[in-house]
Amino acid sequence: MSDQATTIYRFRKQRGVNLGSWFVLERWIAEAPFRQVKAPAQSDYDVASGSQAKQILEQHWDTWITPDDWKWMSERGINSVRIPIGFYHLCGLDRSVLQGTAFSGFYDVFSGAWRRINNAISTARQYGIGVLLDLHAAPGKQNGDAHSGQTGPVRFYEEHNLASTLHALQALVSHVKDIPNVVGVQLLNEPQNHGRLPSWYISTLNALRSLAPALPLYIHDAWSTHQYAELAGARNDWVIVDHHLYRCFTQDDAHKSGDQHAGTLRDADQMSWFSEAANKCRGNLVVAEFSAALNPGSMHGDAGEQDRQRRVFARAQLDLYERVCGGWWFWTLKKGQGWDAGWCLKDATTSEIMPNAYGTKRADHIQPDVARRERAKAKALQEHTSYWSGRGGNYEHWRFSDGFQQGWDDAYLFLMFGEGTTISEIGFQGEWTKMRREQYGGQKGSSSNMWEFDNGLEQGISGARQAVQEQMHALSHDHAAI
Repeated sequence: MSDQATTIYRFRKQRGVNLGSWFVLERWIAEAPFRQVKAPAQSDYDVASGSQAKQILEQHWDTWITPDDWKWMSERGINSVRIPIGFYHLCGLDRSVLQGTAFSGFYDVFSGAWRRINNAISTARQYGIGVLLDLHAAPGKQNGDAHSGQTGPVRFYEEHNLASTLHALQALVSHVKDIPNVVGVQLLNEPQNHGRLPSWYISTLNALRSLAPALPLYIHDAWSTHQYAELAGARNDWVIVDHHLYRCFTQDDAHKSGDQHAGTLRDADQMSWFSEAANKCRGNLVVAEFSAALNPGSMHGDAGEQDRQRRVFARAQLDLYERVCGGWWFWTLKKGQGWDAGWCLKDATTSEIMPNAYGTKRADHIQPDVARRERAKAKALQEHTSYWSGRGGNYEHWRFSDGFQQGWDDAYLFLMFGEGTTISEIGFQGEWTKMRREQYGGQKGSSSNMWEFDNGLEQGISGARQAVQEQMHALSHDHAAI
């Protein structure tokens, strides 16, 4: 079951939230850990440089995410969390990750972090929740923000820092590659785009791939989505591109209302760049950070109207991500102080800005219906054959039939998965199709008509989903009648 569970956790549609400021601290989210901080008082480095740092950090790590938080997420269908970590949080796993870095003197401060990260992964599994581990802070800091571990200039692209980051990622990947509910490792968060980034991504992906052939590896697009979608799409291994979509920081953002931002997101022409990027990387595109936050300039009217603006904006985002992406993660779960329905998922849920639940509740009574599959397959094959018979050419319609059955059975494998509170659905369908096509070609031989297998697979997955929805709808009516 472990291999099957690993496959489902990684390939399913990821509906998640960031556990921000648990390990990589952000003062606007969690103020308490900064109480003995050293100036400039904004980053993990500043906290570690202050007094009582070990005690303060370990207390925070042990109390920030509670059992009630895990229960809250699980009950609402959150099936994945993204945990931002710094390279220095790995020193309890491998002390050498600190060598030659600005954090070299902080082993005692951070050595207890890895045990807690490991515990978080185990706890998530108990709730059927996957974990995306995100290297949010790299040696030399990869962006100009304090959440990259330090304040000050970006020095990530210096040779020794690039090498140190690879070393930290190798330590991390070696440890987590076989944990079923680790859905992936993200190489960097929001790196400053630089001429050295593409080549570093490629060499690092290659090095990590030698350690973990099957682990999904996530790369941030450095705000150049098509560039890195093309990089990922040109590779044969599973690389997922992460784009962060915010509409609250620029002057252009401030000049548009929530309704206008939502309108743009729902306009296929205006969002063609997004769907085209997904197509360039076989659909391996996610939004690992987004929020309901709007610029103050976008907000008009009373509190109720402002929440309505956030609501239409947030729902337009979810609709887009559900349609185009393999997954999404809201930023962030909670804050330590103050009400914030733009950035805090708990507050946004209470305000009905974000939905109260995601996905479809899991039902243990779902069972494969072979007779229905055969009827659906025969009907789909007849329609496929009829369509192409009048168009000339040489076809192998039996490949369509094989694909349909494979897709139907695969969909049920996910839909019947017994972990978590919601049904699992194939999310990264382009990558799934690629994997199945390669396996099928090895078994039945390849040909120029492999597209028929692909089409059949897609229709089989869709047909199985529809069958389960109808089955659950019928059962809900039966229960209502009782």
